Amino acid sequence: MVKKTDSNKARLNRHKRVRGKISGTAACPRLNVFRSSTNIYAQLIDDEKGVTLAAASTTEKEFAGSTGNKEEARKVGQLIAKRAADKGIEEVVFDRGGYIYHGRVKELAEGAREGGLKF
Repeated sequence: MVKKTDSNKARLNRHKRVRGKISGTAACPRLNVFRSSTNIYAQLIDDEKGVTLAAASTTEKEFAGSTGNKEEARKVGQLIAKRAADKGIEEVVFDRGGYIYHGRVKELAEGAREGGLKF
């Protein structure tokens, strides 16, 4: 009997493995990405205090009526970079959340770099 692998479980295992190696601080927070089938979310997290410093996603009002495609992902990246700049953050650690660095995740990262974040 062939068993189908659970791709989300595999992604969570990859995420745990990466999270053991990277961590965010107040000076250099972790840029976390979550990708659902319809939306994409980004957070800047200070792991020492366990707080979210800034967040952006395609569920916000300025993205009303949009699908979570690559163009919208790039805009979310630019928006999170703008919100980070407002808080005086310019360097982050990128956490792709166990996803492959391709498609919407890559576009979000490139949008954040365009917005001025360094990673």
